[in-house]
Amino acid sequence: GRPAIAEELVVMRDAMLAEETGAHVHICHVSTARSVEIIRKMKKKGIHITCETCPQYFTLTEDEVLVQGSLARVNPPLRTAQDVKGIIAGLKDGTIDAIATDHAPHSAEEKARPLVRAPSGMIGLETSLAITLTQLYHTGKMELPEIIRRMSTNPSDILHLPKGRMSLGVDGDLTIFDPNEEWTVDPERFASKARNTPFGGWKVKGRVKYTIVKGRVIYRQA
Repeated sequence: GRPAIAEELVVMRDAMLAEETGAHVHICHVSTARSVEIIRKMKKKGIHITCETCPQYFTLTEDEVLVQGSLARVNPPLRTAQDVKGIIAGLKDGTIDAIATDHAPHSAEEKARPLVRAPSGMIGLETSLAITLTQLYHTGKMELPEIIRRMSTNPSDILHLPKGRMSLGVDGDLTIFDPNEEWTVDPERFASKARNTPFGGWKVKGRVKYTIVKGRVIYRQA
């Protein structure tokens, strides 16, 4: 229902507006290889454009909808295997600045509706790091410092927030994780009230142990 060209036209339009006005434009949820190529070319021209993608766009393809139905319905939708390759290439060469969670909780009742009536979105907060490490770090596609930069430093810099690094004057926000711990995604054990994830049952590698916000531990692995 949302073809790739619909996204790509808007990406090109906004990039051209940024070029014309000198404004900074940030593109959310990049999902197609051609969007990545447009952004890459515009950055090379010196246009102030940044962007992000989400773990599902470098992990899953549109075929997942045939298996999981509405659990795999997101906005923008999952794309093709070629698009997945394009997203990974954009992450590797720095065209894509950040990785977002796309955390969109929905009730089981909402997601149980027929596909065309079910709301778009999946919860990503509790799986984003593990999926990213499993798909990018443990496959050798990206180094750990580059992944950390995409998930912390770069988003903070784009939004001009005093976060994303360890230094004086910066908020004490930290995530302590074991990049090598293996575990199985079990939605029933999520801290979130929602369970709408297509990654249930996946074996992943990389687990959060502690989350610290402004110096206070708000999450500790049970």
